[in-house]
Amino acid sequence: MGLFVHEDSYVASNVRQVGLNRYKQLLSWHTFSWIKLNLLTVVGALPLVAGIGYAILSSSILLLIPLSALGGMIWGPFLSGLYDGILRGLRDAPDPWWASWCKSWQQNALESLLPGAIFGLLIGMYAFMAALFWWSTTTQTPGTVVLYLFSGRLFFLLNTLYWPQMVLFRQSFLARMRNIILFTAKYFWRMAGVTLLQLAYVLVYVLFAPWTLLLIPLLGLWYIIFLSQFLIYEQMDKELNIEEKFRASCP
Repeated sequence: MGLFVHEDSYVASNVRQVGLNRYKQLLSWHTFSWIKLNLLTVVGALPLVAGIGYAILSSSILLLIPLSALGGMIWGPFLSGLYDGILRGLRDAPDPWWASWCKSWQQNALESLLPGAIFGLLIGMYAFMAALFWWSTTTQTPGTVVLYLFSGRLFFLLNTLYWPQMVLFRQSFLARMRNIILFTAKYFWRMAGVTLLQLAYVLVYVLFAPWTLLLIPLLGLWYIIFLSQFLIYEQMDKELNIEEKFRASCP
């Protein structure tokens, strides 16, 4: 199944394609598995969503901080499992999705708690700031809106490059951040495009809510994560030797 693009019947299904054909090939092979991973990830995000929602309704930043951090900590292993499943598909790993998800929990659950808490806290802060914009009796200045959207793109950039490194390699936090800085500097315009795409994706969900909430079980997180990783996978593999290292680790 080529999502949003008709799949070519003449393309050999057992040969690794490139470009648009690779996009359609990956979706043909993995869409239903990634939808299942997405459902698990959405379930894992419910404590975070509930905590942020309660803090916003209570208008309490003091509640927001611990609830967002705790919810993000719970969500972290689920999110790492989704990234792991998508990246396994991108490198054509043969493992079934459920076995891979369980393996991801064994390998990454503990390490994902702290980044999950940090990302959960950041999500909570962005949501709370959006609520403050909504409650404000005065119109926000263009500079404030631009700064808010720019900081959101920085968050997407960190999210896009940090989680893949965490599920792929055993590295220190400083090594991952150094890789993020160097990769962004080298592929600045590509990352600018990817973060803009992610921002547009989120804005569509926010601006057309609650109708877009019906799409979360079907598209939700997995599609934009897949699309983002697909657009940078060749460059990441070139810089981090992803497939070479995994081929070397296989018996």
